[in-house]
Amino acid sequence: MLNNKGKPKKTFSAKRGEAIAGWLFISPMVVGFTIFMFAPLAYAFFMSLHEWPLLGEQAYIGLENYRNMMEDASFSNSLKVTILFSLGLVPLNIILALFLANLLKEKFWGIGFFRTAIFVPVMTSLVVWAIVWKYLLAPELGFINQMLGWIGINGPSWLLNPDTALPSVIVVSVLKNVGLNMILFLTAMQQVPKELYEAAELDGANNFTKFRNITFPLITPTVFLTLIITTIGAMKIFGQVYVMTNGGPGESTKVLVYYIWETAFKLFDMGYASALAFVLFFILLIFTIISWVVRKRWVFYED
Repeated sequence: MLNNKGKPKKTFSAKRGEAIAGWLFISPMVVGFTIFMFAPLAYAFFMSLHEWPLLGEQAYIGLENYRNMMEDASFSNSLKVTILFSLGLVPLNIILALFLANLLKEKFWGIGFFRTAIFVPVMTSLVVWAIVWKYLLAPELGFINQMLGWIGINGPSWLLNPDTALPSVIVVSVLKNVGLNMILFLTAMQQVPKELYEAAELDGANNFTKFRNITFPLITPTVFLTLIITTIGAMKIFGQVYVMTNGGPGESTKVLVYYIWETAFKLFDMGYASALAFVLFFILLIFTIISWVVRKRWVFYED
């Protein structure tokens, strides 16, 4: 029997065979996700419903861990610090990556060196990067303050001052990862048809006008993807804070993931730490859903 296009119709057994083959192909990934992701996630939620000391007896307490968060000043502070960190890092990262990609999209002598130099920090170990910057930002012997001293400026104690510690970690984090976003934007910009730029030049458009009216609208799918990835990464920041400030001074850089680690492995309260982790999970889930819903208002898709 033929279908509307003149091709033989697939029988039920053929369709079932294709479905079984498809499931067999994806079964290793499904099994892997179930064992290494969904099962630990379910167990962590089970732990969050218990008083679960690392050493001692566990006791079921229902939603008590989640209720305790409402009165936990450290949780409120860590959530605020995480939001401030994200609000500082994400716009700075995206804007700088767009600027660098737009600057380096044209071919000129030495462009390979500049692209490589900007991307090298992405490949550098996070711990090594954080340690190097911790010494560069040292109060007296740090290279940054020594440079400022050469021009008569008395540099602050960058990582020991509550007013400068979080901005310092933000800048270090941006410099570490901006190269990855730059490469993503650069790849998207190179897919924009050159005929559009040529037509715009005939109309007398300058570089800023071409970027605003041609480049940016056509790379908005990449910008949207990068925005989500960068925001999720900012909300999960831990390594730089652990190495550079240990959440201090005071609690000025104690982000939520650091507080989760501290609760689990310093206070040994695994149940409350699991509840904190699930709160972070739901925050990221809500952000992702909202971003996906509103994407059609500003993401341009070319037909």
